[in-house]
Amino acid sequence: MPRLLSWLMPLALILGLIVPTDTQAEEGKLWVTYPGGEGPGKGKHIVLVSGDEEYRSEEALPQLGKILSVHHGYKCTVLFAMSDDGSHIDPNNRHNIPGLEALADADLMVVALRFRDLPDEQMEHIDTYLKSGRPVIGMRTSTHAFNIPDGKTYSHYSWKHKKGERDAPWSGGFGGFILGETWINHHGGHKKEGTNGIVVEKENKHPILKGIKDGDVWGDTDVYGVRLPLPGDSKPLVLGQVVAGLKPGGKPIDAKNNPMMPVAWVKSYQLPDGGKEGTVFTTTMGSSTDLKYMGTRRMLVNATYYLTEIDVPSGGAKNDLVGTFEPTMYAFKRQKGYWKGKNIKPSDFAIQKK
Repeated sequence: MPRLLSWLMPLALILGLIVPTDTQAEEGKLWVTYPGGEGPGKGKHIVLVSGDEEYRSEEALPQLGKILSVHHGYKCTVLFAMSDDGSHIDPNNRHNIPGLEALADADLMVVALRFRDLPDEQMEHIDTYLKSGRPVIGMRTSTHAFNIPDGKTYSHYSWKHKKGERDAPWSGGFGGFILGETWINHHGGHKKEGTNGIVVEKENKHPILKGIKDGDVWGDTDVYGVRLPLPGDSKPLVLGQVVAGLKPGGKPIDAKNNPMMPVAWVKSYQLPDGGKEGTVFTTTMGSSTDLKYMGTRRMLVNATYYLTEIDVPSGGAKNDLVGTFEPTMYAFKRQKGYWKGKNIKPSDFAIQKK
């Protein structure tokens, strides 16, 4: 009988007699889904979109998704930059992130992208999501999420689109217009100076900052430069104090801290061709190694609560790591065939059963 069932099951799937579950359809394929469950986020769906060559978003977003699923009940779908044939994760492939149709029923989109040039049929899902005015979390290199050549349908998403016209629609592309800033520079010393988060005093009661005090938000990534003031109704929540070294406790670099750059803020957005107004939380932190620090994780989980209209607990949301998390130090992996050789698959980030 087991042998017969093993033959009948694939046939039934082909004939449409059985509708595959998320696990059956996705595990080991092109993305990974962590099921929702009991918790404040029950019934809400978060789509986390990874795809950058340097800061290991393919490690960071699965861990964030696990935290949101296991501790808070959200259903989380994590998407990856995949090889053209879909056989393995390839952050260097800027042209393929399968599964973006999951945004159709998403309550929140989390992006950690860099210089993507996706085909129109994939970009359309992102554009439709933004037209709906649903909330967005943008992390680290998402300020320069897209690099789409002129003449293509979604070239206005490109990081340098109308960069010098700051008040123009789509100035700075997705990063500038939606998140609040495009790529400017490394304000802190790259791989030499870390980021110590300083809470903006007048915003210390903001829900995203519950359970967070000076020094809790920390990262071994450097502070990004932004143009001050941030545009529109942007509200800085955390400033990045540049410190020597890549471990907590480093000496502040005074010459780079007057003024300090915002590293986390909230703002609204609305596409010029219609749609509802939406809310964004942007942080220029967010490498996989930044997620080693409890305060940085708490800020992201608190922001998820805030954007999905759930009250943040008074001491901040639970953000304990789920499973083993040993993030790779951020770096480009430009060697030919590197990612094919690594052969990392979405199923490698599944929640391990005890």
